[in-house]
Amino acid sequence: MKFTPYWLDTAPQGPDRSRTEVSGDVDVAVVGAGLTGLTAALHLARKGAKVAVLEKDTVAFGASGRNGGMATTGLSIGIRDAVARYGFATARRYLETYHDAVDTIEKLVTEEGIDCDFSRPGKLVLASKPAHFDGLRKTHEVYDRMGLDETRLVSRSDLHAEIGSDLFHGAMVDTKSAGLHVGKYTRGLGEAAARAGAQIHERAPVEQVRRLGGTKHEVVTARGTVRADQVLVATSGYTGRPFRWLQVRIAPVGSFIIVTEPLGKDLCDQILPTRRMASTSMNLLNYFRITPDHRLLFGGRARFAMAGPQSDAKSGRILHKAMTEVFPQLTNARVDYCWGGLVDMSMDRMVHAGEQDGLFYSVGYSGHGVQMATYMGKQMAEYMNGAAAANPWRDLSFPRIPGHFGPPWFLPFAGAYYKFKDLVK
Repeated sequence: MKFTPYWLDTAPQGPDRSRTEVSGDVDVAVVGAGLTGLTAALHLARKGAKVAVLEKDTVAFGASGRNGGMATTGLSIGIRDAVARYGFATARRYLETYHDAVDTIEKLVTEEGIDCDFSRPGKLVLASKPAHFDGLRKTHEVYDRMGLDETRLVSRSDLHAEIGSDLFHGAMVDTKSAGLHVGKYTRGLGEAAARAGAQIHERAPVEQVRRLGGTKHEVVTARGTVRADQVLVATSGYTGRPFRWLQVRIAPVGSFIIVTEPLGKDLCDQILPTRRMASTSMNLLNYFRITPDHRLLFGGRARFAMAGPQSDAKSGRILHKAMTEVFPQLTNARVDYCWGGLVDMSMDRMVHAGEQDGLFYSVGYSGHGVQMATYMGKQMAEYMNGAAAANPWRDLSFPRIPGHFGPPWFLPFAGAYYKFKDLVK
């Protein structure tokens, strides 16, 4: 079993960008070579900007290469909670932003010729308890009121047409969501940004940022220093001390994934015949899908803990148990991959983007980053060019997480809270 992300292990290797020269003046320094950073770099470079991307590790080392490869259309908080919190019209606008985000990926993949197994089979939200199916029905009704015809309900008696499991009590199908190979996708985005003229510097962790006035900064890395007219912080759950204001507003929550051995097309046809992306309805949910080479990817918040070798292994055992409860037919299937990564959870579980103390940022994807990080990279290129309306989250305040000063000591307490909610609801 490999403790590395399946996506990065099975993607073509990119060029070595760890020996590039980090120096001089640039129009924009982008911190982080994940989906936000690479997409922003591509669109900024297309506009003629001189762009330097500064990455602590390698392209897509963080959350962008460690997720489930799902690009779904819903908000992290759910559309009913969004309506209650922001009102019907604003919630609908936010939901439409997620639709635009999935469309953005499809357009980028086509424009740049990125071979990443992109498809739009839709998503299956599975009711883990009988009462949860009532909740899915209410969600479906909100979609109908919004004039969106993309969801439909599946009763328990009809569920075998969607999933080879007897564990669930019905489901809601969303037909617009997509899946892709995020390793191939991020490598393709890196190549596209480089073709457009952006310089990508790997193994160049940012150690210090000195404000020179307005949005101009001197950015000091372990491999050299650049001076930038603008800086975009795109570090998500891997945000560190050089960006203290952001760090205390983001909780880095571990999300863990296992991937089986190749199962063959026939078995995959039995367990997920429609090939939809899938997730359960619990607070501590599981999500799963079939990979392009007929493996089952199965992930979730197995534990509210940071990722790391021991944590990943323990979480992998929990996920294997959950996987075989959903699919008993996989009891003897070998697990080939097990890894973890950090999800950037904001206090309100909403995306936050804008400018603070002369630094631009887009973070807080809260488990929905594949599509929204891509979208916000494109939108931040416009926002930094003076188009304020390009930032759909500009009116949201960005609350600090109470008691968060660095290491997320509060994660076990948050995990216990959500486990309790899952027990009683």
